[in-house]
Amino acid sequence: MKVEVRISLKRDVLDPQGEAIRRVLTRLGYTEVSAVRVGKLMLLDVEGEEREHVRARVEEACRELLANPIIEDFEVRVL
Repeated sequence: MKVEVRISLKRDVLDPQGEAIRRVLTRLGYTEVSAVRVGKLMLLDVEGEEREHVRARVEEACRELLANPIIEDFEVRVL
């Protein structure tokens, strides 16, 4: 199965990379951009027949390795 994992910084965690991108966009004339948050997108091929089992395994992998649960949130979608 194809699984999409989106990882982003928690809302109250500062995002210096996103802020740097926003400043450059502003200098380039994209003044309507008021905020940028940078995240990660991972596409996984996972073997399994049951969608919920696959989702649970990928969520487990996110908590254990793929995301830092202290500062990041993640979203798992089985495609």
